[in-house]
Amino acid sequence: MSSTRRDGGAFAGYHPLVNFLYFVLVLLGAMIFMHPLALTISLAGAFTYSVVLSGKKALKFNIKYCIPMMLITALVNPAFNHEGMTILTYLRNGNPLTLESVIYGIAAAAMIVTVIIWFSCYNAVMTSDKFVYLFGRIIPSLSLILSMVLRFVPRFKEQIRVISNAQKCVGRDVSNGGLLDRAKHGLKILSIMITWALENAIETADSMKSRGYGLPGRTAFSIFRFDKRDRKALLAIALTGGLTYGGAFAGTMYWRYFPSMKGVDIGFISILTFLAYGALCMVPVAIQLWEERTWKRLQSNI
Repeated sequence: MSSTRRDGGAFAGYHPLVNFLYFVLVLLGAMIFMHPLALTISLAGAFTYSVVLSGKKALKFNIKYCIPMMLITALVNPAFNHEGMTILTYLRNGNPLTLESVIYGIAAAAMIVTVIIWFSCYNAVMTSDKFVYLFGRIIPSLSLILSMVLRFVPRFKEQIRVISNAQKCVGRDVSNGGLLDRAKHGLKILSIMITWALENAIETADSMKSRGYGLPGRTAFSIFRFDKRDRKALLAIALTGGLTYGGAFAGTMYWRYFPSMKGVDIGFISILTFLAYGALCMVPVAIQLWEERTWKRLQSNI
């Protein structure tokens, strides 16, 4: 399981179209579905998938950063938002603290954290070569820029670690010397990083230009093939996504926070919608568990 985590898990082995469609659906749902149950489902799905992908590293990140961010956002919102009918108490400045503003703050915090976790999963699965494969012929320049931007942050972090370690060997790290010396060392590392980033961008542009990137009629090598397994996964995503968004457009996920909290009555259609949304969010986890079970069964038969 550790090897699959490093390369994005079993779901990353599927066709880029399947990966991209899935993340479009779950990210869009995480941003527009504000029903408390939908937010809970999306957060649970994102949290579970991130742990399946990165194990203890994702668990540590979610607990150390995402949960405190969620608590801070939930606490800050009622201090500025005083809408709502159910007054719990009054703040020192005389503004009311309402139950609706507290619940909305929790919901907004859950949405932000969920989107962040889903994007971390997206970065692990949707590599730059997949993005260029999907959009290279449609929007060649924009797809190249986006792919470079998406992988810039992890490459920047890795390169700054390399430079910092190299500077530490000669006594010029930010941990060496007094306050002024540390500032100078930090600026030196930053200067090296900016130079590296500019040179890397120029080299990439020259390399792509020499290969004829974006020219009409240019062919490209691709290792991606849409097979039977991809069709099954695409069907499952399309079915659960269709039921989810169909039910949402029908109003089964309606929920308001102000002036009072109110949603539609729970019925068969709404239950089906939430079940479909839960199944959609858990598709990669189910694929991962199925792949591992199949692999263990094959090993036991040897």
